[in-house]
Amino acid sequence: PVDFGVWQADDGTWQLWSCIRKTACGGNTRLFHRWEGANLTDTDWTPMGIAMEAKPEYGESVGGLQAPHVIPYDGGYRMFYGDWVHICMARSEGGKTFERIVRDDGTTGMFGEGPDANARDPMVIRVGDLWHCYYTAHPNRTGSVYCRTSKNLLDWSESKRVAYGGRAGKQFWSAECPHVVQIGDWFYLFRTQRYGENMKTNVYRSKDPLYFGIDDDSYWVCSLPVAAPEIIRHDGQYYIASLKGALDGIKIAKLEWVAAGGESTKE
Repeated sequence: PVDFGVWQADDGTWQLWSCIRKTACGGNTRLFHRWEGANLTDTDWTPMGIAMEAKPEYGESVGGLQAPHVIPYDGGYRMFYGDWVHICMARSEGGKTFERIVRDDGTTGMFGEGPDANARDPMVIRVGDLWHCYYTAHPNRTGSVYCRTSKNLLDWSESKRVAYGGRAGKQFWSAECPHVVQIGDWFYLFRTQRYGENMKTNVYRSKDPLYFGIDDDSYWVCSLPVAAPEIIRHDGQYYIASLKGALDGIKIAKLEWVAAGGESTKE
């Protein structure tokens, strides 16, 4: 299990979908598996089986599903995911089973950065009246964090590169799993460089959700020994979910935001 998403369904249960690598599904070997928990802090969530596989009839790459991310929207849910080339979207009423949103051209791909750039790892937040979709891609084998905005989740702006280079590097894996959280006037970008036992995510902050530094470490805050983190707020408490070091599961911990000098910050 690698890149994943966690959310609460309509019936109150917690859902976790993860991209699973090195399966026998063919192609790029990746598909989505689902787990369910009664409470966010429960251990040993119940495995619910394979949740989704790529559909080449909709233009998706065989075995290419990556990084599901789910948000509540319009009384239901929207899932964003990568198909190896594009960022795609699916819908759900209750938050457990999802139906692909197929575009007028018969494909699910909404946008990407080119056929060899591997646009992936989408996450979406609302800032003002615009939805912001952050994702990574590596045109010319150079990894960056990109963002596009939308008022309706269907029509998207041109992409803008919002983070690149600096201490996190410029390799194709240097801008993995971007995750953005707003705390007050600040936006925090979590940007992963390494999975496994030496996992590492660099964190940046900015008051502009469309700029976290291009070859500029002045926005850097800290490095954390986590990979593919997802920040969840539930009942006033923040949590951080991330991959286990052996890449054999997902772990979760409470998260507290602490100001410089050690004083806890409360919203």
